[in-house]
Amino acid sequence: MTKKSNFSLVLETPAASPEEARRHFLAKLSVETDVADVALDLRRGNDSFILVDVRSQEAYADCHIPGAINLPARQINSDTTAALPSDKLIVTYCWGPACNSSTKAAARFASLGFPVKELIGGIEYWRREGGAVEGRLCEKAPLHWNMND
Repeated sequence: MTKKSNFSLVLETPAASPEEARRHFLAKLSVETDVADVALDLRRGNDSFILVDVRSQEAYADCHIPGAINLPARQINSDTTAALPSDKLIVTYCWGPACNSSTKAAARFASLGFPVKELIGGIEYWRREGGAVEGRLCEKAPLHWNMND
């Protein structure tokens, strides 16, 4: 039998006030989006954002989200983004939750004056949730970057 305890790990840190929580969650939603929202917008033909795969050119050629352009994170600068409309939302993605290249890329886009959000989960979660892909390898492409390559 489990002994009842009055101590709670959930309540160890007090919850934020409803207003603080609202501000936090709205701030979070202002800088990220998820694969379901992107998939639905793409399916509906919504062209209010530019999807940017910030992985290497090789990874993009192997497998990417249809409609995404490729601009590796380390190559984002005023010259490489000059042709992009500065008033259109940029949505960055990379490999997945263990990859922060899309976060770095989003910071670079923001520094250049672009409105930007990060696709949480990257191409890994896009594929896990059944999102369409295109490229040389499509579904046969690796789900994540291999640090031993």
